Amino acid sequence: MINLPKNVLSAISMLEYAGFEAFAVGGCVRDSLLGKEVNDFDLTTSAFPEETKKVFQDFNVYETGIKHGTVTVMFDGEPLEITTYRIDGKYSDNRHPESVTFTRNIEDDLARRDFTVNALAYNPKIGIVDPFGGVDDLNNGVIRAVGGADKRFSEDALRILRCVRFASTLDFEIEKDTAESAKKLSYLLDNVSKERIFSELKKLVCGKNVFKILTDFSEIITRIVPELSSCVGFEQNNKYHIYDVYTHTAKSVSASENNLLVRLALLYHDCGKPFVYSEDEKGCGHFFGHPEKSAELAEKSLLNLKCDNKTLERVKTLVKYHDYKLEPTKKSMKKFLTKVSFDEARLIVKVKFGDMSAHAPQYAMSKKLEKEYLSLIDEIEHDGECVSLKNLAVNGQDLFCLGIPKGRIMGDILNTLLSEVVSEKIPNEKDPLLKKANELFEQSNKNQNSTD
Repeated sequence: MINLPKNVLSAISMLEYAGFEAFAVGGCVRDSLLGKEVNDFDLTTSAFPEETKKVFQDFNVYETGIKHGTVTVMFDGEPLEITTYRIDGKYSDNRHPESVTFTRNIEDDLARRDFTVNALAYNPKIGIVDPFGGVDDLNNGVIRAVGGADKRFSEDALRILRCVRFASTLDFEIEKDTAESAKKLSYLLDNVSKERIFSELKKLVCGKNVFKILTDFSEIITRIVPELSSCVGFEQNNKYHIYDVYTHTAKSVSASENNLLVRLALLYHDCGKPFVYSEDEKGCGHFFGHPEKSAELAEKSLLNLKCDNKTLERVKTLVKYHDYKLEPTKKSMKKFLTKVSFDEARLIVKVKFGDMSAHAPQYAMSKKLEKEYLSLIDEIEHDGECVSLKNLAVNGQDLFCLGIPKGRIMGDILNTLLSEVVSEKIPNEKDPLLKKANELFEQSNKNQNSTD
C-alpha cells in the first residue's frame, strides 16, 4: 500500500465523485514503492482539463500547462498538478510533441512514458496499474524503455540522460536494448538545452552507481562534456596510477563524499592531463601544470552548460588546488589557508581524498589522514589564527604612520608580513610586525636607490 498525502486523497475522491478516474502517477509511485520519501505527487485523470477545472471550481485553479492537459489546484496553499490522460503526437524536435490527444484510458497515458519504472499509476481503490512490468523492473533493479527504446529516445533525447541518471541514482542496471539505443542515439543530445543537460548531470554524478555509469556510458558523458573525450583510454604511465585518466576520474568521483561541488570538481580535476603530458628519459609520464589546464577546461565546459557563476567559480578553485602539496602540520595548513577560504579548504581536502583513493593502492590517502587535515582546518579557524591580512595584527594605516606610502610597496610589505607570520618566523604581534615592516621598507628603498 502507498500512503498518499491528504490533499492527493482529497483530489482523487473529488474526481471520482464527479464520475472520473484519478491516479497518482510516475516518480511518486516509483519512489513510494522503493521506500523513499516523496515530496512531490502528480495526479493523472480521465477528466479533460475543462472538466477538471469544473470539479475544483471552488479552489484556486491555474492553467499551468493547459495545452498539454495540466492544471494546478491549490490545496491549503500547496500546489497539486493534475494532468489529463493523453497520447502524444509527433515529436519533430527530439524534445516536445507537436500536439497531444486527450484520452479516457489510463494505459494510453502510461504507454507514452519513458521507462517502465515511471509508467506506474496508483489509486487506493484499484491499486497499482502496471501494464509494462514496472514493478518487476523495480524489484530487479532495471531501467527499461517503455515500448521500443529507439522510439522513446528519438521522441525526446533528454530521456537518454534521464536513463543514465536513473541508473546512477537508483543504483540500477540498464536493460541491454535500452543501453545500446541510448549509446547509439547519444548524438541527439545536441538538440537538448544545456540547462536541462546540466540539471541531469548534477544528479548523475551524485548517484551511488556513478562509477559504472561513467565508465559504461562514456559515449554519452563525453557527448555532453567533450572536455573529457581525450581522457578516455589515456594511460598515465607512472607509479602513482593504475588506471587511464578517464577511469581514474570515474573512480575518484565514486570514492568521494556525495557532495555536488566535490563530485563536479573530481569530474574535471584531471581533464587537462592529456594536454600537458610529457615523458622523462625513463618513459615515466608527467603532467606538469595539469591543475591549471584542468581548471581552464572546467570553466569552458561549465560555461557551455550554463552553470551558475557561484558554482563555476567554486569548482574552478577546487580543481586548481586539488594537487596542492599538503603536510599534516599546522604550518602547512596555514600556508594553504592563505590561498583559499576555510570552506574551500575543507572541500579541497575531500577532493584530494577522492582523487587519491583512485591512485595505486600504496599511494592512496587514508581516511585517517583526511580527518587530520579537516581537524587542522577546524582548529585553525576556531583559534582565529592568522591566515589572511584581515587577521594580521597590523594594517595599512599602521604602515602609513611609519611613513610607508600606500600602493604596491605597502601591499608587498603586508603580504610579506603575512607570509612570515604563517611560516612562524615572526609572531603576529604589532611591535615585531612594525619593526619588520620598517626593515622591509628600508631594504626596498636601498634596492631602488641601487638601480637608479
